[in-house]
Amino acid sequence: MLERTYQPCLFDRMDWLESLHRLALPGKPPLLLHAQQDGAEAWMPLMQEGSGHHVALANWYSFLWRPIYGGEYDADTRLSLLRQLACSAKDLTKRLTLAPVPGEDGSAHAIAAAFRSSGWFADLSECNQNHYVRLQGRSFDTYWATRPGQLRSTVKRKSKSAAVSTRIYCTFDENAWEDYQQVYARSWKPSEGSPQFLETLARQEGIAGNLRLGLAYIDGLPVAAQFWTVENDIALIHKLAHDEHYVAASPGTLLSAALFRHVIDIDRVAEIDFGLGNDPYKQAWMEQIRPRYRIDLLLPGHVANWPVIARHHLRQLRGKAA
Repeated sequence: MLERTYQPCLFDRMDWLESLHRLALPGKPPLLLHAQQDGAEAWMPLMQEGSGHHVALANWYSFLWRPIYGGEYDADTRLSLLRQLACSAKDLTKRLTLAPVPGEDGSAHAIAAAFRSSGWFADLSECNQNHYVRLQGRSFDTYWATRPGQLRSTVKRKSKSAAVSTRIYCTFDENAWEDYQQVYARSWKPSEGSPQFLETLARQEGIAGNLRLGLAYIDGLPVAAQFWTVENDIALIHKLAHDEHYVAASPGTLLSAALFRHVIDIDRVAEIDFGLGNDPYKQAWMEQIRPRYRIDLLLPGHVANWPVIARHHLRQLRGKAA
């Protein structure tokens, strides 16, 4: 039920969770809560953060985290499964911190409601933003016509020089991945948290036919790189980087335009997801923003939770007073 066949979203699968934990979060003991009812099932993948404190099994690579469901279920069944998870969690931990939880599918508010009804204190707050665009059947040219004039002018002007060439790989290629790593090492980006995890993901999605690895070159030298995946009509932009020494040629912008054209006109995706973060450059490419939530869940019966609960109540009072 947690395999690709049953779970359409990358972040809801056991292979994602297993490799993320093994390669990026190895020091945090995992905890997989499970509930079932009338053929429906639910899981909450967690990890231990400290004594009596568990958090979502997620990090900066995760676009979202949420309970995972299998089988046939409706809203009432989902709420019942969440209550089961809330009750079983009482025997295993005294505090949970869950993020980044989506709100558009009802996950955030359903979790908070189910845990509150099961005796937990629940505080829901916005912790991040997700930029995305829904194409609604548009071609790249139609989408591109709505982009800011400065962006379109840059692509048109820099393309004329033909200094930058782009390539898009849909299967894993050792040389291409080496070029990607070279660009990242020369970019403004901090050192990669878990390069082995990313390579494992790229190989895995390359085998599945979902990888879209974009590279830009100047005189044969890789100067910009982007790591995307495409699946079930959704394109995910995982990583992007460029060499600052070649910024005048705008290789990153030209590579983005090439990848957007590819996933819109060739892959025919319905949505492009730029992940987490409110970086200004995302606004030029994206059209919508949706929140990601943090949910703090605490058992009131534990004395260690009282100061935390008190701070939450105080913050709420200050917010109402303002």
